[in-house]
Amino acid sequence: MQTFQKEITVFQTDLDQLNHVNNVRYVQWVQDIAEAHWLKNASKEILDKYYWFLVKHTIDYKGQAFLGDKILIKTFVDSSEGVTSIRKIEMYNQTLDKLIITSETKWCLLDKSTQRPTRITPEIAELFN
Repeated sequence: MQTFQKEITVFQTDLDQLNHVNNVRYVQWVQDIAEAHWLKNASKEILDKYYWFLVKHTIDYKGQAFLGDKILIKTFVDSSEGVTSIRKIEMYNQTLDKLIITSETKWCLLDKSTQRPTRITPEIAELFN
């Protein structure tokens, strides 16, 4: 399994009324890292033909992050079968050296021309191995 990661810094706009990262921001970061991983690995031909649709999303909150904290976001595709794949995400508060979020998302591959689910090709599955 190929892991993709990036580091971000928590800004004021990421905070809620309790001065820790807003839950909505975590959801956005999950979406952003999945998209960045897809765009990094997929060829123009694949991007022109396919896109992913989010089917299910879960987040387990294990800690918090605050203004100025450095967050390491890691993701990998855990499995692919038929038209769907399962992606895992972990977020670490590097400032506190602590796991703060785990997430699992289920994605469906769609054909851009038909707007219908399509089987994950071996070529696409190999992008994340």
